[in-house]
Amino acid sequence: MAEAEPTIVAFCCTHCAYNAADLAGSLRVQYPTAVKVVEVPCTGRVEIFHLLRAFEEGVDGVLVAGCLPGNCHFLEGNFNARRRVEQARRMLKDIGLEPERLKMVHMSSAMGLKFAEEAQQMTGEIRLLGLSPLGRLRAPSFGGNP
Repeated sequence: MAEAEPTIVAFCCTHCAYNAADLAGSLRVQYPTAVKVVEVPCTGRVEIFHLLRAFEEGVDGVLVAGCLPGNCHFLEGNFNARRRVEQARRMLKDIGLEPERLKMVHMSSAMGLKFAEEAQQMTGEIRLLGLSPLGRLRAPSFGGNP
């Protein structure tokens, strides 16, 4: 039986990381299909609740991808996101889930290759950790749509 593929949610700011993901696609640079991109106006809008809720829903990893430090279109959004990610990582550790399942990266809209590299790296790290024990809460899929 084949190993199940992990599911990773990538919260990407619309001005930089989402465009970098789009550029990766335009350049035909492949990254794992395990990474599901969610466009957000700014990573500063991603609350701890959103991060923890993703894990509660059964994802195996969460990547928060924002603007380069000092280049946030909303001035401090990426710094606020960084603080929230670090706090959520501590909370994951407290509940017995590996904090490595949550990561924040910074990139510009011209960094399509970096987005693909980060997506590949995150997928590899999650494969090493194994699927999230919270994923067992998901309904099983038997070859059809869940």
